[in-house]
Amino acid sequence: MPAPITEEQNRLDREALLDAAEALFYAHGIQAVGMDRVREASGLPLKRIYRLFATKEDLVVAMLRRRDRRWRGDLAARVESVPDPRERVLAVFDWLGEWFAQPGFRGCAWINAHGELGASSEPVRAEVRSHKQAFHDQLAAWVRATGTQPCEPVFLLAEGAIVTAGITGDPAAAAQARAAVERLLGSRT
Repeated sequence: MPAPITEEQNRLDREALLDAAEALFYAHGIQAVGMDRVREASGLPLKRIYRLFATKEDLVVAMLRRRDRRWRGDLAARVESVPDPRERVLAVFDWLGEWFAQPGFRGCAWINAHGELGASSEPVRAEVRSHKQAFHDQLAAWVRATGTQPCEPVFLLAEGAIVTAGITGDPAAAAQARAAVERLLGSRT
């Protein structure tokens, strides 16, 4: 009889699986990637994968949730290192521009997931909405600190830049949105 799987092994297997799924789903699309391909990339047997995540949908939701924590955490680390509130808001767009220029950038993982599964998967749709609301709230706090109200134009410019860069492959959308936000912040001070 095989030895029981430890909590540490569960954690390591779960992370390896999420790493493989995220890389494949982001690069190729969720529907285009079968579970055999995830199995191959993760090095885990299908039986083990389905013990960790009962369905592919569960795996997608967990992957999006983990990506959200990392994505917003990286953004916050960059933005909150800037002392001036106005410059913090502008730093969002600098960070976005760097992200857009990374090799393999394929747009917003949440918008991509919503486009593929949002109409047919309530759990995926809910996770996408949760991410977008959390990003909105994060951005709103930084905008409020400038004394500018409301946050909506800044949020829409950020989202528009993300979508535009994802479609065109051109990171210039971040600089263009940054310039518009700079004017917005300047016109309300």
